[in-house]
Amino acid sequence: MKKLLRLLATILLSVVISSLAAQVSPDHYLINLADKNNTPYSLDNPGAFLSERAIQRRLKQNIPYNENDLPVNPVYLGELKALGLKIVNVSKWMNSLTVYSKDTLLLDTLDKIPFVKSIGINKKTYVKNMDTDKLQIPIKAEKTNDFDSADYYFYGNSFRQIEMLEGHHLHKEGFRGEGMLIAVLDAGFFKVDELPAFDSIRENNQIVGVYDFVDNDTEVYDASSHGMKVLSTMAGNIPGALVGTAPKAKYLLLRTEQGASEYIIEEHNWVVAAEYADSLGVDMINSSLGYNDFDDNNQDHVYADMDGNTTMISIAADIAASKGILVVTSAGNEGFSDWKYISAPADADSVLSIGAVAPDETIAYFSSRGPTFDKRIKPDVCAMGMPSVLSSTNGSVSTSSGTSFSGPIIAGMVACLWQAHPTLNNMQIIDAVKRSANRYSQPDTIFGFGIPDFYAAHIYLNTTGSIDNPVEHIMNVFPNPFKNYLNVEFLAKNIKIPYDAKLEIFDLHGKKMINILNDDYKNNYLVTKLDYLESLKRGMYIVRLTADDFILQKKVMKL
Repeated sequence: MKKLLRLLATILLSVVISSLAAQVSPDHYLINLADKNNTPYSLDNPGAFLSERAIQRRLKQNIPYNENDLPVNPVYLGELKALGLKIVNVSKWMNSLTVYSKDTLLLDTLDKIPFVKSIGINKKTYVKNMDTDKLQIPIKAEKTNDFDSADYYFYGNSFRQIEMLEGHHLHKEGFRGEGMLIAVLDAGFFKVDELPAFDSIRENNQIVGVYDFVDNDTEVYDASSHGMKVLSTMAGNIPGALVGTAPKAKYLLLRTEQGASEYIIEEHNWVVAAEYADSLGVDMINSSLGYNDFDDNNQDHVYADMDGNTTMISIAADIAASKGILVVTSAGNEGFSDWKYISAPADADSVLSIGAVAPDETIAYFSSRGPTFDKRIKPDVCAMGMPSVLSSTNGSVSTSSGTSFSGPIIAGMVACLWQAHPTLNNMQIIDAVKRSANRYSQPDTIFGFGIPDFYAAHIYLNTTGSIDNPVEHIMNVFPNPFKNYLNVEFLAKNIKIPYDAKLEIFDLHGKKMINILNDDYKNNYLVTKLDYLESLKRGMYIVRLTADDFILQKKVMKL
């Protein structure tokens, strides 16, 4: 009898241990399904599971539908509910679901069901806000001769974080995100329904929807303030104090993180929220969340997982990109820690991962470093994040530091750039952003490609029309207008650039101001950066490229 009791105790203990290992949070489990056989949905009828806006985004970018677009088979869900499981969230991309149950014996019999592939996940992680709220660094935008004083007074203290990206020039041309739909995936949006920074987007109905994937309701304004601060860097509109980078865009506010706990269920929440955003036809996702570390050290992500193809959230971020969504994610705040590297999903290869710099454009010490485990450049680009100007919980304009905020600052400007060039796809826009950055010719694993110049990207796209289909040969000069430097790029088709090619800058009277031999070859493009142009007076100049039997010229303006 004692042996039998010991045997039963051993069996029950093994059941408990197995169940605990499968948990994605206390009493919550991930169930992976084997197939979508006999589903009532069809790829021939996408309107049954995608909105018209989502369908139009696919058509514009020539993106076909595939099996992961199909919802999870509702028959399977019905059978699991009949067993007594409470379904929390369902992912069609992963063909999985999270369930709630205290019946561990039931859970350990689920793998006997034919349509259940497995239970649980190999790793358990937690989501960390990409901010460093303890770093309250005062900032004052200093008035200089490099910009119109009217810009300074309009943007207030938020001017520097926009001017660093030359975003105010896009705003002046009328590109402020209008017509773009951005999903913000975060921990909560405390008092966005009340705070003055969001008066405009409330009055103009720019918040198109909200949902809480943690509590499965529509109450997102009573949770964490982190998402509110993130949103304010894009959508905030208090002229003279805080103006966001995309104040005219529309926003979908989705809560995926439970700030009081640290479990991988939040990663699954993110996946489901991204799918929801896709189905509503968003153009972009901004995510200031990242995964690499958690309470149980035995279940930490390791650096080898940062290859873009291992963590659930990174896989989902790339799936979102494959649907035509432009995903912007914060790189992380681990630059000063033992980990130091980017965190997921910043390692995904088709997303734009953002580091942080100070107002003087030096790297923020906390900004996570690259490369990815498979040696790709990350972060991609940087923006001001030490500190960023944003809305506080009491409605005043304040500052906070972190890639949480440099990320959405970039996201808003990307929305403006895409608004200006709506025929391009998400990857072409990302490519243009990288090309405009000040370290494009010599990227590294700290700044990535550097700090983008969104006005230069705009001029560049106006000139070429398309990154993938340049004309036979053409010269781009950017940024234009410029301040202290110029990039000169020669795009050629079936033409070898001679080593004796030369660049010259003339004033409008024909006087030669600059002369340089041009021998810098990068990525089948000829890119030369002309530094130290501060000595040139304000005004118009001619940049001339001479090579063999052709001469190309561009008129540029020095600010």
